[in-house]
Amino acid sequence: MTTTDSTAKTTRIAVPSEAPGGLTARRSGHFGRCACFTVVEVVNGEITAVDVVENYAHEEGGCMRPVLLLAENTVDAIVVDGIGGRPLMGFNQVGIAVHAGHGDDVQSAVAAYIEGALPELGLEGACHH
Repeated sequence: MTTTDSTAKTTRIAVPSEAPGGLTARRSGHFGRCACFTVVEVVNGEITAVDVVENYAHEEGGCMRPVLLLAENTVDAIVVDGIGGRPLMGFNQVGIAVHAGHGDDVQSAVAAYIEGALPELGLEGACHH
């Protein structure tokens, strides 16, 4: 989590999205194969910025590429419907919290995150495929 001053709490939340991304974009069910990530910056519970980061093409064994892409974009948390154990461990290693998804669109997912309604996933919540 990034802080801009001693009282502001800034969090950058990534949501796997269908193209073209943005707050009204539908959430993608598979983070590794999503077209893009909508990255929403939240300061003290308010949305202050929205960016769209294009995802890499998904290749066999390529589930770590999105992890590194989001780390490079200073993401603090990601909201997913499902995730495998390997990328979950990768997110944990780079300091990105993984939360269970909610809602059909990015804005709904971010609102639930802000409300604290999205549980953080551990290895027991990872997909086994």
